[in-house]
Amino acid sequence: MPKLSEKAIAALSIPTGKREAWLSDAEVAGLRVRAMAGQKTFYACWTDRASGERRRERLGTWGALTLEKAREAARAILGDLAKNIDPAAVRRERREAAEAAKAEAALTLAALVDDWAALHLAHRRPRYRAEAVRALRHAFAVHLTKPAARLTKAEVVAVLDGLTKGGHAAMAGRTLAYGRACYTWAVKRGRLPSNPFAGVPVAAGVLARERVLSAEEVGRIWNAAMGMAEPFGPLFRVLLLTLARREEVAGMRWSELSADLATWTIPGNRMKRGAAHVVALPEAAREALRTVKRINGQDLVFSTTGKTPVSGFTKAKTALDKAAKVTGWRLHDMRRSGVSALAAMGFNPVVADLLLAHRPATLSSVARVYQRHDYAAEREAALKVWAEHVLRCAKRGEGEVANVTSITEHRAKQGSRR
Repeated sequence: MPKLSEKAIAALSIPTGKREAWLSDAEVAGLRVRAMAGQKTFYACWTDRASGERRRERLGTWGALTLEKAREAARAILGDLAKNIDPAAVRRERREAAEAAKAEAALTLAALVDDWAALHLAHRRPRYRAEAVRALRHAFAVHLTKPAARLTKAEVVAVLDGLTKGGHAAMAGRTLAYGRACYTWAVKRGRLPSNPFAGVPVAAGVLARERVLSAEEVGRIWNAAMGMAEPFGPLFRVLLLTLARREEVAGMRWSELSADLATWTIPGNRMKRGAAHVVALPEAAREALRTVKRINGQDLVFSTTGKTPVSGFTKAKTALDKAAKVTGWRLHDMRRSGVSALAAMGFNPVVADLLLAHRPATLSSVARVYQRHDYAAEREAALKVWAEHVLRCAKRGEGEVANVTSITEHRAKQGSRR
């Protein structure tokens, strides 16, 4: 077998009636040149020891690849074969790695957040979905165009610490919760290998929400709301008396109310957990609703246009705070204050949880499956007592004395019934 040369390769031609011609190299056993119409190609050829089959690996086209370079490539492949390294497997791994890298690059943090919102948060409240997306995009703005899989725990901690140091500890806590939920979803779907938010502690200064309004504050807030015009005056009163969420009350529709305003049925698509919720409205709440002027042909209760729920809560809340002379609280604190007072009066914790449309914390997971009693009568009684307590606080104006008195009186009544 002659030693290959550039001249021999140039002279290689295809015999008449044949489709191809081959030349083998004497210097590197296994290196061959294949001539076909218009092209000559280098190959590394060998016999598979396991199957006895002839195999070959394309090295490149002559012209683009010199003979010496082809010999180097052939020696490398044949050397790998001697080490039981399959070039086809190597090629497949490289292709898969390239595809994985392409997929990783395509799934940027921005794309991940958008997919999470569109697929996983589709049935959550619009306000929650919008806030989760806004918080992540704002906090991780410089990381949005990077692959989501490349976000490190150190980068997460740096972003959250930055928020905390900037005086936004609560936002850091919420952003951590949003990010952890987003990545957990992606990991479970096999889109990401790990969650950089997992195990990250809540930033220092992020405390559980624990503000409970005193009886005096409850009375002041009620009286201030009584002095406000619609839609916010009646809205704040209904919010305080029903212990519902702000968005649920703001989105209230006349079609959700019974003809006598005794019950309010909130459909599942407007509830946080997706299940319909029935509220027995106390008389004070019904009276507040009677003061609202209905816009002809429109279903929304609290609205200035009739087409969209009322907005401008920040301004209205500021006015309420000023009139009530109560500071450092949120509208959501009404819910905690109400159930805290009811608990002090001796009401069943399950009733309190159901009033808030929560899963009862005192029931085991098994009990939640089999316990289907809705405590409708108990919930109605609890809201009635809460409304009486609110009106008493507003009327007496005696601060904590009114609170202790009303709670003590009710606990005494509860005890006498046992």
